[in-house]
Amino acid sequence: MSAHQDHMAHGAAHSHHDGHGHHTHADHGSLKSYATGFILAVILTAIPFWLVMGKVIGKSSTTGIVLLVFAAVQVVVHMVYFLHMNSKSEGGWSMLALLFTSMLVIILMSGSLWVMYHLNHNMMPGMMNESMHETQPESINLAPVSGEEKNSHSMP
Repeated sequence: MSAHQDHMAHGAAHSHHDGHGHHTHADHGSLKSYATGFILAVILTAIPFWLVMGKVIGKSSTTGIVLLVFAAVQVVVHMVYFLHMNSKSEGGWSMLALLFTSMLVIILMSGSLWVMYHLNHNMMPGMMNESMHETQPESINLAPVSGEEKNSHSMP
């Protein structure tokens, strides 16, 4: 057998599609996983819709928090069942990129909200006291009136 034929026989025994660097069909999901993801997505959409339209929860702030929880769960369902993100895909780099992006968004959003919330107080603290004095009606006098002042304002 020549060297070329020996190399060809060796190449046939070990094809280039042996899984190194290539994704298998299991990474792309199956009909069952897509159906499960679809059913979960429909349920996670229908329940918040019912909560809002039926006014099941009285306080709007509680309803908002419940909706945010359902939205977060639905994002996870979409990432797992439709985007196939897990710790094994692409050697874990896609999950690491997602965690980094999530932390970056959380830091930016919380920092922005903190700055906007404290902007008036931190930038112009003296303006708060002046504006309170301007809006106070003149008929309200907070200082106690002494006996001499009381007599000077009365009619003889």
